[in-house]
Amino acid sequence: MSLGHLYIISAPSGAGKSSLINALLQDLPASEVQLSISHTTRSPRPGEADGVHYYFTTKEEFKSLIEKEHFLEWAEVFGNYYGTSLPMIERSLAQGIDVFLDIDWQGARQIRQKVPNVKTIFILPPSKAELEKRLIGRGQDSAEIIAKRMEEAVSEMSHYAEFDYVIVNDDFQVALSELKSILTAERLKQASQAVRHQGLIADLLAEMA
Repeated sequence: MSLGHLYIISAPSGAGKSSLINALLQDLPASEVQLSISHTTRSPRPGEADGVHYYFTTKEEFKSLIEKEHFLEWAEVFGNYYGTSLPMIERSLAQGIDVFLDIDWQGARQIRQKVPNVKTIFILPPSKAELEKRLIGRGQDSAEIIAKRMEEAVSEMSHYAEFDYVIVNDDFQVALSELKSILTAERLKQASQAVRHQGLIADLLAEMA
């Protein structure tokens, strides 16, 4: 069975990253692509379910997992811990499933050092004006917070060159098609095809009797 690919997808808030990931997961079967579910020590928010949005755990359990080197990467954010489970990722990849990590450029740097062949994707908005419009359209943040998010977005977008692929999310369906194309291109690379079709290739190259 062929090995799946590990992907990192990053974007500034409002670029549409989560919407693209959700659409991808809806369009493709779980046997082909999955989103890595992180562990966290924060409390569940309304509507969140354990094992679906996060694996909710205690700080003591989380620290124990750190000592056991359970995480591919982890961080402490505002007093709570967040981490990416290495065994779960390895299990899915071994089954030929592509796994997506939804993390920022800093997390991407950490993982790239540990997993050199990880594929990285950055999502850009079509303009600053459109990005701000999307943030306002959410109706979740004050003008002050939106201004801060815009400042953070500029800082985050300055790291786009560290990524393998860049998608400009102007037309959502076009961006989704481009995201799917990346998965297809990686699956069609020689190394992946050699594993996926090793029986066929061996038969095709066998000398005629």
